[in-house]
Amino acid sequence: MKLNPKQIKHLRKLGHSLSPVVTVADRGLIETVMLAIEEALEFHELIKVKVRLQRDQRLAIYEEICKKTGAHLVQTIGMVLLIYRPTKQAVIDLPGPKLKANGKK
Repeated sequence: MKLNPKQIKHLRKLGHSLSPVVTVADRGLIETVMLAIEEALEFHELIKVKVRLQRDQRLAIYEEICKKTGAHLVQTIGMVLLIYRPTKQAVIDLPGPKLKANGKK
């Protein structure tokens, strides 16, 4: 599933009032941090992650988080990453066409 611009705009609007639930610091993306991100995504679907590293390191961490969790990158602002991963019982209702189980509209 790929997010369309309308869905991204909707998620950015919802993410505006959120605070980061996980912080990645000097030790990097260790197993316990990844576990915390997974749990937060499973519970909330849309979360903010704060990455307190240098810019070039942050970009690599952002990609790694999205790849390992299967989450969609919605937005990055400075040290904060906003990501979305739908759950089986969708908490967030995205605008636009809905996909059926077989992947068709």
